[in-house]
Amino acid sequence: LIYLCYPNNPTGAVASREQLAAWVAYARAHGAVILYDAAYEAYIQDDAIPRSIYEIPGARECAVEFRSFSKNGGFTGLRCAFTVVPKELLAATPGGERRPIHPLWSRRHTTKFNGVSYPVQRAAEALYSPAGKAQVAALISHYMGNAALLREAAKGAGIEVFGGVHAPYLWLRTPGGLSSWELFDRSLAEIQVVVTPGSGFGSAGEGFFRLSAFNSRANAEEVARRLPALNPR
Repeated sequence: LIYLCYPNNPTGAVASREQLAAWVAYARAHGAVILYDAAYEAYIQDDAIPRSIYEIPGARECAVEFRSFSKNGGFTGLRCAFTVVPKELLAATPGGERRPIHPLWSRRHTTKFNGVSYPVQRAAEALYSPAGKAQVAALISHYMGNAALLREAAKGAGIEVFGGVHAPYLWLRTPGGLSSWELFDRSLAEIQVVVTPGSGFGSAGEGFFRLSAFNSRANAEEVARRLPALNPR
């Protein structure tokens, strides 16, 4: 199994068409299955960046894709998402036999899952209406505006920053060689801003911290104003 998440949480990184094509080629060559988490695809700002792994030829033979209404519709607590399992997708049994995954997924889903409540389904449906699409676009524009403010503030303060261009998350290197938790403590004590320690996402996140653009414009502007104090020069 290969797990990919783009746009990525927590780093805000995206994968190019060429990078995804390389993963698809690898999966097909080695009989692997890609689990592709595209929960934040609505935040991609460049049409050249794939929003779905199925934009890559051959992906339907080796990939499952996940989508979420929480990130674009803003109703995280309602728990509504969907999974795409192409009928072309095959996986190997322990004996090496290639079998389709779709019937297995369908059987499991219809026997062990009671489904999303009807009101929540209607809310998800509304996202595809003209009014819903307009509201989603406005919401994403708002959050990406916040991300741009935070990104420019970090760069202006001399803090190395990644993401925040095609995702609502910014991934920042801790200044002064601080650990992730040392930076968390400093941010809380000195500028009264709660950040997410990078090490909370695993050992590879040590030395980084995450900022989220999911907030009001006033709060984003205030964080942008305070952020330079984390890296006095």
